[in-house]
Amino acid sequence: MRKFLLLFIFCSQLFISCKKQNNCEIATKSIQLSDIEKHVKNLASDKFMGRKPFSTGEKLTLDYLENQFKKIGLKAPVNGKYIQEVPMVEIKMNPSEKMIITKDGSRLELNYQTEFVAFSRKIEKESFIQNSDIIFAGYGIVAPEYNWNDYANIDVKGKIVVVLVNDPGFGTEDKSFFKANEMTYYGRWVYKYEEAARQGARGCIIIHETKAAGYPFSVVRNGAVIPKLYLQDKDGYKNRCDLEGWITLDAARKLFEFTKTDWSVIDKAKVSDFKAFDMNARINLDIKKSFKYNKSYNIMGLLEGTDLKDEVIIYSAHWDHLGIGPKLNGDSIYNGAVDNGTSLAWMLEIAEAFTKLEKKPRRSILFLAPTAEEQGILGSLYYVQNPVFPLSKTVANINNDLMLPYGRMKDIMVTGYGQSELDDYVNKLAKKQDRYVLPDPNPHTGMYFRSDHFRFAQYGIPSLFVRGNCDSREKGKEWMAKKEKEWLSNNYHKPQDQYENWWNLEGVVEDSKLLFELGYILSNESKFPKWNSNSEFKKIRDLQFN
Repeated sequence: MRKFLLLFIFCSQLFISCKKQNNCEIATKSIQLSDIEKHVKNLASDKFMGRKPFSTGEKLTLDYLENQFKKIGLKAPVNGKYIQEVPMVEIKMNPSEKMIITKDGSRLELNYQTEFVAFSRKIEKESFIQNSDIIFAGYGIVAPEYNWNDYANIDVKGKIVVVLVNDPGFGTEDKSFFKANEMTYYGRWVYKYEEAARQGARGCIIIHETKAAGYPFSVVRNGAVIPKLYLQDKDGYKNRCDLEGWITLDAARKLFEFTKTDWSVIDKAKVSDFKAFDMNARINLDIKKSFKYNKSYNIMGLLEGTDLKDEVIIYSAHWDHLGIGPKLNGDSIYNGAVDNGTSLAWMLEIAEAFTKLEKKPRRSILFLAPTAEEQGILGSLYYVQNPVFPLSKTVANINNDLMLPYGRMKDIMVTGYGQSELDDYVNKLAKKQDRYVLPDPNPHTGMYFRSDHFRFAQYGIPSLFVRGNCDSREKGKEWMAKKEKEWLSNNYHKPQDQYENWWNLEGVVEDSKLLFELGYILSNESKFPKWNSNSEFKKIRDLQFN
């Protein structure tokens, strides 16, 4: 009798497991290459004018996504609407054509766009920098956990700090020193401007270097010359610097030579006893500004869960790109086909797959397309500050960005590998597709801090940024590394990021299926995935549950 009972229980569990698997597999089959291609072609067409916030392209994009959400069968979760208003301010900058640096009666001129870019988020008609002292402040970092303070023993109030991009761990293999070659948040330009402002500096200029930054100076320039967007601030960003900017590596060499500063201090800045110093020179620059207040929009659709519908898994892919900008090779529309048309298609196909389930998931699934990712991951920041579901009820975020069109991959690359238990889910599902998990081979670029998942992580939500990227099933690693490098050099943040007939989006299909199943598993569990003990985001999450 006991054997019969055990056999009955085993068969029942097997039946339930098979039914769940069939439920998932049937839904997975709805993810189609033709649908992904169609979405990318539409969203990256010239008709959408580069999908810039505050433009006609924004309305067309929002209408397209809302129509898709309705067609799929997703609910409108924001008080009966699909859109969430995001109050923003657009600032059009007009810096001086020359940055003038003086020392002992001599004068150095740097040229706008080719040698420097400058901007300011302060809501003032003009930021006039006149004869402001220049301080070289190493990496511009204050990190107590690493016993590091580049601002120790120097007063930078009212002065301009010049700092290096990335952090002191860049180029090292010592995991006890910051995170070795993996960029920390301290290495991001966003942090450096924030810290300079906290120190009372009047301005902060970052020295660009392509490998340390993770992108060429052309990316910085293209982002700086178009009007910049910020979330509206009740104090008009009075607490921020008058000047935020970049200079090229060659311009930095000119500055160091002009001020008779030994270039070796670049290496010395990597040592903990480095001391910031006055370069004994003055900077002069004028930035005239005009302002436009408006609202951009996050757009989202909801698949409501069953018994755990108050808990949510969020898929995200930003809808915006750079709009219409400076002409390159006769084209001025920055279409954003890879960035981020491929990921929008990825998200829409996953959303449709969830609606094909015979049995709905226990937890709710929110599909979120944030605005203004290209302007500082602003839409997702606004969402986590004004969430539709409480953060303590938000199980995880699965985000994607920059899904390249080079076919199926052996790898599934995890940006920020080692942060949370979500990596374990990816490992198991990768094996089902005869793939392997690969930590980001270029962690020095700081990609974990450069897309919407970071805002969720910043607010304590375990977050994933994963896609096949490095090991082509057909042509291998070397070929793919070459293709990625070519794409970043020739297409990233340029009008050349547009759909081409040679594209192979089968890899996006495979990633969509893997990450649909991951969300499906999470949506039918009752536990919450955790941050790993060494993650800087663990403490934030712990507070949400205490």
